[in-house]
Amino acid sequence: MNNLHRDFATRDALIEYVAELSPWLDERRVSPIVGGAKAGLEKLETIAPLEYGRTRNFLNGSVTGLAPYVRHAILTLDQLRNLALRGCERPAQVEKFIQQLAWRDYWQRVYRRYPERIWSDVEPYKTGYTADEYATELPKDIVAGETGVACIDQFIAVLLQTGYLHNHARMYVAAYVVHWRRVSWQAGARWFLHHLLDGDPASNNLSWQWVASTFGNKPYIFNLDNLRKYADGGTNTTARDNAVLDASYEELADRLFPRKAARQ
Repeated sequence: MNNLHRDFATRDALIEYVAELSPWLDERRVSPIVGGAKAGLEKLETIAPLEYGRTRNFLNGSVTGLAPYVRHAILTLDQLRNLALRGCERPAQVEKFIQQLAWRDYWQRVYRRYPERIWSDVEPYKTGYTADEYATELPKDIVAGETGVACIDQFIAVLLQTGYLHNHARMYVAAYVVHWRRVSWQAGARWFLHHLLDGDPASNNLSWQWVASTFGNKPYIFNLDNLRKYADGGTNTTARDNAVLDASYEELADRLFPRKAARQ
């Protein structure tokens, strides 16, 4: 590793060098996210914690995009918290922003205290299905982003091209993988870790478990109305192209979890 080049005149030169080191790649995908301390510190100065609290769930909301820099120890949670507090009149104004930092810290603490929980079910699924009824490998159409569910395919395309995905979109994709396709959360978590620039086992895997219901009290699902509420203008939310999502929550629950519904 000490023999690797570390200084490059341009980003293009860096990209070419990495490509030479990775001849096994069938397709070159270069994320628009620029790495390094300089880029991270510059981006840190642009965050809007007050706006984040109001819009974070919207796919075009004022999120920071700083997770990759935190993941790779370029920025710390303390830096984000302190900057947010300096930019407000009252701490309550940036409560939502700081809560998200606290969640990330919590996942890390769970990981250190219970490392076995990262790849093992913390609790049984609350879906009416047992763990061995979930597929252990991702179907090829999901890997390729060719599921036929328009919004899911769009989200997967963003993930593959950029190495990043809005947190709400991550939840949508995870819910589709686990509940619509009945694939184990472990398979989905591995897939995300392979592509996400900010992927770490704690935040990623425990979030997948929360969606799956093995680290929460119920499975997370969404419907087309919810997607339309939070989507941006570029997301395909037509009923025709997202038919499996076009139902009420009650209808989806009956369809996705028939055994659970039968017991109620």
